[in-house]
Amino acid sequence: MKTLLVVYHSMTGGTEQMARALVAGAALEQGTTTRLAHAATAGPTDLLAADGLVFATPENLAAISGQMKDFFDRSYYAVLDRINGRPYATMICAGSDGQNAARQIARIATGWRLRQVAEPLIVCTHAQTPEQVLAPKDLGVADLARCRELGAAIASGLALGVF
Repeated sequence: MKTLLVVYHSMTGGTEQMARALVAGAALEQGTTTRLAHAATAGPTDLLAADGLVFATPENLAAISGQMKDFFDRSYYAVLDRINGRPYATMICAGSDGQNAARQIARIATGWRLRQVAEPLIVCTHAQTPEQVLAPKDLGVADLARCRELGAAIASGLALGVF
């Protein structure tokens, strides 16, 4: 049985919805188990126990969230050269772009020598005013379906030994 670890942080609910949809999609595939871990509590032990990884974060001020950054800071050197080659994917909930947060995670994953198995999945909420940015998010059916599909694809790839 392969294990997929989903590390996420969410301030207004959008990224958590994405992560939970991904987990629901992964649950449809046999041969894998999926662990959903909040970035505040996830750490090196979780990474070492996983066969595949998904990092899900909001983009805050054109960067990954502070709690996701803290997770990477606490975990980076503890697992360096110990998780090489493991597959990973990224999910970003962004107000307008999301590309910079995706680049930040890609740079960290390159240092860990992880293998990207999907393009970053970015859901754009178009939140531009302070009120919109801080408001609870309710993602659309189509966006959540993309997250479920990514979960199913990664879990299937792990189960089949493709990744």
